[in-house]
Amino acid sequence: MSDRKEQRQWATILLLCLLWYIVSSSNNVIGKLVLSEFPFPTTVTMVQLLSITVYSGPFFNLWGVRKYADMSWRYYLKIIVPLALGKFVASVSSHISIWKVPVSYAHTVKATMPLFTVILSRIILKEKHTTLVYMSLVPIIVGVGIATVTELSFDKIGLICALLSTMGFSLQNIFSKKVLKDTGVHHLRLLHILGRLALFMFLPVWFYMDFYSIISHPTVLTKDYKVLALLFTDGVLNWLQNIIAFSVLSLVTPLTYAVASASKRIFVIGVSLLILGNPVTWVNIFGMVLAILGVLGYNRAKYLSRHTDTKPPVLPFANHKQWNYTKLPPTEPFYGNGKPYTNGGIKTTNLLLNNNTTTTNKLLFV
Repeated sequence: MSDRKEQRQWATILLLCLLWYIVSSSNNVIGKLVLSEFPFPTTVTMVQLLSITVYSGPFFNLWGVRKYADMSWRYYLKIIVPLALGKFVASVSSHISIWKVPVSYAHTVKATMPLFTVILSRIILKEKHTTLVYMSLVPIIVGVGIATVTELSFDKIGLICALLSTMGFSLQNIFSKKVLKDTGVHHLRLLHILGRLALFMFLPVWFYMDFYSIISHPTVLTKDYKVLALLFTDGVLNWLQNIIAFSVLSLVTPLTYAVASASKRIFVIGVSLLILGNPVTWVNIFGMVLAILGVLGYNRAKYLSRHTDTKPPVLPFANHKQWNYTKLPPTEPFYGNGKPYTNGGIKTTNLLLNNNTTTTNKLLFV
C-alpha cells in the first residue's frame, strides 16, 4: 500500500515537472514574441503583476491556502516594500534582457544566480561556504564567459539587464526566506502580497513611461488583437508557472527542486533554440552546457555542505570486546499474559502509553 502511494506521489511530481517545463518554455517564447512586436517591457511586467493580483486571491481561497500573518507597519515598510521594489526591477530587467538578446543566452546568463547568492549571502547574512561550493562556481563563470564571447546576437544592454535581474532574484530569495521565517506567511500568499504591492506602487511609473507611447503605437491604432492575446497569455502562463514551481517545491527536497530548476533551464534553452531559431555555434552551446552543469555541481556542493555537520555520531567503540559492562543483578520474574519476563523486563500499565494493557519495554545498555 505504501509503495503504491509512493509511486503515485512520484508520478505526480514528474507530471508537475513536465507541466512546469512546458509552461515555462511557452512563457519565455511568447514573451519574446510579444516584446518583438510590442517593445514595452514595463507593460509586460505590469500585465504579469496584474495576473498575479487578480487570479491569486480567488484561487488561493478556493485551494484553502491559509491567510497571511499580521505584520507591523514598520516590518512592512522595512522588508516587504523593498521586496516588492526588487520584484518589479528584477522582472523589468528580465524582460529587457529577453527583448534585447535571445532567450537561450538570457537564461545562460541567469545561470550565474548561485554566484550572486554566494556573494550576497556572505555580505548580508555573513554566511561562510565550503571550498567545494566556491570551486563549483568556476564552471558557471567559465561557461557564461564562453557563451558571452561566442554569442552572435550579443547586446551589452541585454547582458547588463540579465545580470541585474539575476542579482535581483537572488536578493528576493534571500529576503523572502527571512520573511517566511519571521512571519510564518504562506509562500503563495507572499507571492500575492508582493505582486499586488508592486502593481500599485509602479502604476504611476508605468503611466508616465509607457501609456502615451502605447496609445500611439501601430498595434493599438490598427487594433491588432494578436498582441493583446499574446499579452494575456503571457500573464496567465507567468502566474501558472509560479504556482506550479511552488507546488513542486512543496513536494520535494530543496536539492531535488534545485536540480529540477536547472533541468528546466536546459529545457527552456532547447525549446527556444528550436522554435525561435536564433543562430548559435557549437562553442556557444558548449558554454551553455558548461554553465548549467556548474549549477548542478553547485547544488550538489551546497547539499554536501549542509549535511557535513549533521552526520550521525559515531559510537566510541568499534568492537564489542572493548565494552565494559556489568550484568544486572538477578530479579524476580514479572508475569504478563501468563509468561515470565526476566532481567530488564518492566511491566507497564500507563494508560497514555498502552491503553491499560501490559507490555514489555526492553532496555538496552551500552
